[in-house]
Amino acid sequence: MRQEDPVATHAAQTAHDPSAPMRRAVELAARGLGSTSPNPVVGCVITDPAGKVVGEGWHHRAGGPHAEVHALREAGGAARGATAYVTLEPCNHTGRTGPCAQALIEAGVSRVVYAVPDPNPQASGGGATLRAAGIEAVAGLLREEAEEGNVAWLTAVRQGRPYVLWKYAATLDGRIAAADGTSRWISSAASRADVHRLRAEADAVVVGSGTLRADDPHLAVRGADGVDQPLRVVLDTHATIEPGARVLDDAAPTLIAVAEDADTRHLPGVDLLRLPRAGRGLSVEALLAALHRRGIRSVLLEGGPTLAGAFVAAGAVDRVVGYLAPVLLGAGPTALADAGITTITDALRLTITDSTPVGTDIRITAVPEAAAVPAEPTAAADPARPTVLKEH
Repeated sequence: MRQEDPVATHAAQTAHDPSAPMRRAVELAARGLGSTSPNPVVGCVITDPAGKVVGEGWHHRAGGPHAEVHALREAGGAARGATAYVTLEPCNHTGRTGPCAQALIEAGVSRVVYAVPDPNPQASGGGATLRAAGIEAVAGLLREEAEEGNVAWLTAVRQGRPYVLWKYAATLDGRIAAADGTSRWISSAASRADVHRLRAEADAVVVGSGTLRADDPHLAVRGADGVDQPLRVVLDTHATIEPGARVLDDAAPTLIAVAEDADTRHLPGVDLLRLPRAGRGLSVEALLAALHRRGIRSVLLEGGPTLAGAFVAAGAVDRVVGYLAPVLLGAGPTALADAGITTITDALRLTITDSTPVGTDIRITAVPEAAAVPAEPTAAADPARPTVLKEH
C-alpha cells in the first residue's frame, strides 16, 4: 500500500482550507509537550505562494532552535516570498537563541500569520517588528485551538503560577479505595498507562504525605523512552518521609516540601523546600509560587482527597481528569475531601471538554466553567500584557 506524504497531504488541504497550515502547526507544537519548559510549545508551517508546504518545525526543547528556525531551515530558499504560520507570535528578543521575528525577515517571507499574541513583554512585539519591515503580520487564526495546546505555559505567564491538572481514578460511585483501604487496581491497565502520558507532559508531579504512606509511589514516567522525567514533589508537613522511600531514588529529581520548622536531620542530601503552614498542611499558594520560580510551568496533581481539597479550596485546579471504572464499592474514601464548599451555591461547577473510553474505563476531562469561556477574538493590534517574563 502506498504511504501518504504528510507534507503533500497538508499542501493539498491548504488549497481548500486556508486554516490547514495553522492546524498543522498546532499539531506540530504538541510534539514539544513535556520537553520545552519553561518555554512554550510552538509549531510553524511555511507555505509558498501557491500554498505548497515547503517547511515545518516545532520547538523541541528549551535552549534549542525555535519552531520558526526549524521550519526556515527545511524551507531553505523557498522561504522567500512565502507565508509562515506560527502558533505563537514570533519572539522579538535575544535569549539563548536569536529573535525569530528577525530570522523571518532575513529569510524574506512576505507574510506571517500567528495564532496567539505573546503575552510576555520581554519577548513580545514580534508582530510589530515584522510590520515595520514591510511584512504582513496577522494575528488570531485558530487562536482557541492554539491556546488550548499551549494552555500550561499561557496560564503560567498570565497568572504567575504553574498550570495544575488534577488526576484521579475512582469507581462509578466516586470511591478511590475500599473501606479497608485497598485500591489496587480500581482503574484499568490502559488508564494507568494513560497516566504516564500525563506525567510525561508535566513538569512536576505532586502528592501528599498520605499518599506517600499508603502507596509508597514512584511517580516517575514508565513505558516511554527519551522523556524528560518530571520533578517529583511530596508535600510532607512534618518531614515524616523515610530515607528509603521509592520517590527518593535517582530515577527522577525529587523535592520534599516541609514546614518551616520541620526536623529534617534524617534527610541529608535531600532537596528540601520549606513552606509556611496553612490550616493543617502547607500553603498551596506558596508551593506554586516556589515551583514557578524553579521554572515549573505545569503540575500534575496525583495526591489523595485531602491534598486535592486543599488545591480546590485555593482555586488552583485548572483541569480535572477523572478515570471512572465500572466498579461499585458503596463505602470508602471519596476522590475529594473538604474543599471549603459548604453549600450547593458555592459548588465548583465544571464544563466537560472530553469523554473518552480508555480500556474498560471512561476518562472524563473537565475545566472550571470560567476557564471554558473562549478567548476574545484578537485584532491585529497587540493587547495589554502582564509583566511576567519568559525564559529562552
